[in-house]
Amino acid sequence: MIGISADFDPVHKGHVKLIEKGREISEETGDEVAVYLNKGYSANHGPFFTNYEARREMALKAGADKVVPIEGLHHRLTLSYSVPIRIARMIEDGVVDYVDAANVSPKSIQKHADKFVKQGIFVGIPRNLPNRNVIRWFAVNEFLYKKYNKNMNFHIIPELENNGKISGREIRRSILENNMVIPDKTKELLPKSTVKILEREIKNNNILNVRNWKDIQKRMNTYSRGKLEKIAYLSGNAINEIVKGRVYRDDESIWATFRRSGYGPVLTRLAISSIEEEVSKKEVMELMRYYESKGVIPPEQTIDKVIERSWYVASEGEKGYSASEANDTFKSQKINMPDVPLTLYAGLNLTKFETKMMKDNLDGELYIDKDGMIAIEIRTKGKKIKTKLRLPAKEVTYLRYIMDSHFIPLEAKIKEDKKGYKVKINIINN
Repeated sequence: MIGISADFDPVHKGHVKLIEKGREISEETGDEVAVYLNKGYSANHGPFFTNYEARREMALKAGADKVVPIEGLHHRLTLSYSVPIRIARMIEDGVVDYVDAANVSPKSIQKHADKFVKQGIFVGIPRNLPNRNVIRWFAVNEFLYKKYNKNMNFHIIPELENNGKISGREIRRSILENNMVIPDKTKELLPKSTVKILEREIKNNNILNVRNWKDIQKRMNTYSRGKLEKIAYLSGNAINEIVKGRVYRDDESIWATFRRSGYGPVLTRLAISSIEEEVSKKEVMELMRYYESKGVIPPEQTIDKVIERSWYVASEGEKGYSASEANDTFKSQKINMPDVPLTLYAGLNLTKFETKMMKDNLDGELYIDKDGMIAIEIRTKGKKIKTKLRLPAKEVTYLRYIMDSHFIPLEAKIKEDKKGYKVKINIINN
């Protein structure tokens, strides 16, 4: 089978060139040309402009033999994790040849990809690398050879240009800015079949799938810090900015909050999608663990490695090394950290009245308070008790890294001992 992976939102002439290259290969091999088409959320973690059925029809009209839906990944995982899952799926489905487009040579792409294969990690590929998503696909394809003893043959064609790269984003923007009428200049970038389908979908009001901003705003306006902490891809800083920015009445104020948190556009879309779908850290962790068990996730990207790196950075910080220095060392030297603690005990700052309200095994919600300190909220006898935790500096740093990991959940329970009450914190990793 010949594979193409895309959003196709909508199918433009650059996409047609991919399918035509697939058909060219098909003439020699006799294989089908299959488009693996994102459904639900785009690869960039946002809603689609054109619905799945219309995009599927566009792909088939453009010459694909079949369309395979990919769903459930892009509001839960970053590309560093979803790409290995997608490539593994394609290899298991029998895809032998893969077609993509890039404006740099395959030799250059392979050179960059080899560096990441050697490191065994596909997180944080620099933004300044040209065609970095193609580089990621090359690298992951090489990595998965160890699992399957085979991988896909890549066929890279030049990106089609028309006074610059043809962009689905610009095509969509031109239609929106032209009051949902396809401008003549935009039509020149689209095959006739796409124009016909788009005009039909616009007429039937099936275009521009939008987020459920009502639910997103409600959750950002009302959820406690502890409840927001359980949602994937929300760091402590982001949660505090969310609380500080209340009340939300429009999507621009939500985007501004994430910009203030230091989130880029892609991570912002993923975080908003997680809020919209109420994707929990536990849900993401379980999904990742499933694919880890299948050998699809690179070892240096596993949950265990994220936890090990957090403990290593905290340990090195105690010695005076910066977080960036420790992270670089951990990655470059592939350091293993045995006996990383998964359970911590923290002291509580309780008044006498609050102490009387405590009892063993109460649940608590951890969060980062407005001062940047790790705190806990405990509900008992119809009241809320909020207090900062008392921990050694190394454990504070470690726990903060875990809380900001985006997908590692925590569990906190009150425990009574001879000296009073403390909180038992479990880092959930299975």
